[in-house]
Amino acid sequence: MGSFNTVERHNERKNEHYFNSDVDLERANFNVHFKQNFRDDGTPETYQETFNRLLAEGKIVKHGTKSDAKIFCEMVYDINTTYFDERGGYEYAKKFFGEAYRQAVKEAGSEDYIISAVMHADERNSALSEKLGRDVYHYHLHVVYVPIVEKKLYFKKNNKNPELAGKLKEVIPQISQSNKWPLRMTAERDGKTVTLNSYAFLQDRYFEHMKSAGFEGFERGERGSTTEHLEVLEYKTKKQTERLDKITKQIEKKETKIDKLNEKIEVKTKASATVDEIDAMGKPAILGGIVTSADDMKKLKTLAKKGATADEKISAERKKRQAAVNECEKLKSELAKEKGKRPSTIEHLTWFSKFIAALKRAPKRLMSVVEDILRQPPEQAEPERERQRLKGAER
Repeated sequence: MGSFNTVERHNERKNEHYFNSDVDLERANFNVHFKQNFRDDGTPETYQETFNRLLAEGKIVKHGTKSDAKIFCEMVYDINTTYFDERGGYEYAKKFFGEAYRQAVKEAGSEDYIISAVMHADERNSALSEKLGRDVYHYHLHVVYVPIVEKKLYFKKNNKNPELAGKLKEVIPQISQSNKWPLRMTAERDGKTVTLNSYAFLQDRYFEHMKSAGFEGFERGERGSTTEHLEVLEYKTKKQTERLDKITKQIEKKETKIDKLNEKIEVKTKASATVDEIDAMGKPAILGGIVTSADDMKKLKTLAKKGATADEKISAERKKRQAAVNECEKLKSELAKEKGKRPSTIEHLTWFSKFIAALKRAPKRLMSVVEDILRQPPEQAEPERERQRLKGAER
């Protein structure tokens, strides 16, 4: 079965850090719950706890559900950021998504099936904020629910009462994402019969519901359109590129500084070597005192003539060398951290660029692929696949 953990941590703002830098956790208290489930002690249930309770109460049934089936879905109700900004912002968004939630209940089939419904008001629209010169937030609604269909069960031929064979036994609320949202459905559009993903009809119903509720001034998004999302992604890609350039320049600057420090350290090392030679001059005499060679004495006299303050200078050079070594080590540590940032940034930039290019080239096909992937069980790492293979072979 699927895990609630990732979506719950994002929706309920349980993460300490977000890759999306537009999330402002200081504004998390502005987020609005239209549906939140609680324990007997008044604390919020986890998504998993709500799901388990619904099972125990018989409000949902796993009859015929495969072990790797998707047990929950998420609807994200969204609209252009400018629409709210021009109509009162936060307060208008709460009214709008309060009505959108009522439509979500219809889609889910019952409010019982909804695990969580929260409007996010803490995600800043960076592109629009920069354009208008003030903070503008992108309001949207996340609805997590269990996909339920009414499953009809019939008496089998071999039951105890032959007269009941083939007759309706009961209707159960079965968990079934594939039956709730079939990949393909036919519809009449402009006098033609077309095949569409069932989510396209959800977008139609959302649009019509909000218009009927009196919310005007917006249009149903063009099917397959990702205009605003592309603008945001492109903006973030631009910022990530700038960040990568900045990190790269910092790395180059620190590498240059380390090279110069290494040169200084080499010079100081030579000075230190001279001092070590002086320390090594002379040998203890048997009856006390020091015995030194003529060459050593000559060298000592030469060094003494160069300055009476040689010891102080040597001491100062030693301190400078050690300071250079310490600074070099510090820079190397900082450099390692900077280089650690760079691969991650490049990876995300590559992902952003490819995703944007794919959205522009074939948005419908890409969304179809994404939806198909989400219907499938998660891929296993190679070691896990091998473990499962060996486990199967042992059986």
